[in-house]
Amino acid sequence: MGYKKKFTNADFYKDGVFQEKVGIEAMKDMFAYYNVPFTSLMEKDMWVTDFGLGDFEHVGMGGIFWVNDPEYKYFAHAIYLLPGQMIPEHAHVATEEHLAKHESWMVEHGWVYNCSEVGEANNLMPEISVTHGPVKSCNATIQKVGDVLRLKELGTFHFMMAGDEGAIVDEWACYHDNAGLRFTNAKASL
Repeated sequence: MGYKKKFTNADFYKDGVFQEKVGIEAMKDMFAYYNVPFTSLMEKDMWVTDFGLGDFEHVGMGGIFWVNDPEYKYFAHAIYLLPGQMIPEHAHVATEEHLAKHESWMVEHGWVYNCSEVGEANNLMPEISVTHGPVKSCNATIQKVGDVLRLKELGTFHFMMAGDEGAIVDEWACYHDNAGLRFTNAKASL
């Protein structure tokens, strides 16, 4: 039995405006369940986003960039997903200054659907929120605590969605250049 959903969009929005403080409080509630300390660095640098889609309950995330170093070209990130919450489908492409981001992930708590456009469509796919819209990534893997997966192919579309227990996921990658980030939903943004 894992962490269960406690917050809905009714908590996250006031007069149609995303309440970031409530998003942080929801993440802290999940951290308390999984015994993850909320450090002073997290208090200073952690962020939450609904990607401009107005549906944080289903399409959003929290995170912290531990390292994002353009000189040495490496990146470490913690991804925080509430139960049933997804990161919008996206790809990373090369920019004039940086290579396309390649990434690997390990689940620390909970579990996720790790979905890719690479591979055959399968029956493990979760239901996608209408707020997000259709996806290209129809090959899903259920990734559990301790499982390490990597991006199947550079530059391809992918997304992650937490299972019903939420998820805390470690990500390691080359430098993250926001200029190379592409969403399939044209309304999504950081």
